[in-house]
Amino acid sequence: MSRAIAVVNQKGGVGKTTTAVNLAAGLALANKATLLVDLDPQGNATTGLGVDKSGLEHTIYDVLLDGWPIEKAVLATELPFLSLIPSDIDLVGAELELVASADRERRLKAAVDRIKASFSYVMIDCPPSLGLLTLNALTAADSVLIPLQCEYYAMEGLAHLLRTIKVIRERLNPGLRVEGIVFTMFDGRTSLSAQVRDEVKQHLGGETMATVIPRNVRLTEAPSHGRPVFLHDMRSAGSVAYLELTREVLSHG
Repeated sequence: MSRAIAVVNQKGGVGKTTTAVNLAAGLALANKATLLVDLDPQGNATTGLGVDKSGLEHTIYDVLLDGWPIEKAVLATELPFLSLIPSDIDLVGAELELVASADRERRLKAAVDRIKASFSYVMIDCPPSLGLLTLNALTAADSVLIPLQCEYYAMEGLAHLLRTIKVIRERLNPGLRVEGIVFTMFDGRTSLSAQVRDEVKQHLGGETMATVIPRNVRLTEAPSHGRPVFLHDMRSAGSVAYLELTREVLSHG
């Protein structure tokens, strides 16, 4: 049975795209047919998989705004079981263009439902906002994975996001659940990282993932090479952590 997982955090710089790319790659390495949908106008997931944005024929923008068949926007990647629907800067205008559209929150769901059965997992990398693109992702997804950087304002942003998920569940997607909260950029040398982790676990322990993603040089290097961290340095701490996260997600069924 196919599952769609939206990777969401309205705050930028928390390891969201890193998590989307490397979890999708981890699932592909487990021989699970996986589709990564780049829903961020920055297109970092697209370049992170080695795709040149200047040469794209069709992107997720064409699918959402022009009704382009989603299956015709799918690109192969370096990993045999991993496919990509790319994004580029054109998506910046999509929020405004969607406002006047019928079923504006359900455009992505309608598209993904056409192709979902062909994949075991559909990963959606969302923009760092809670606008219409992210609402589309939450409406299309079965679950939400929340990367959370262990920093001072993390709890405030997390509370807002969980309220948004609750509203989406009530109004648009009753089956939406929280896949988990995954701590990212964890620095065991600082007391703040441990304090934030402990506070989140105290309030939301049942929704936190066991895997913790550490700060790791190889993780930050990999996107500049257009490769997931596993293909950049399989033995790095970042690779080990994302393999653990992959196993954890696979264990959820």
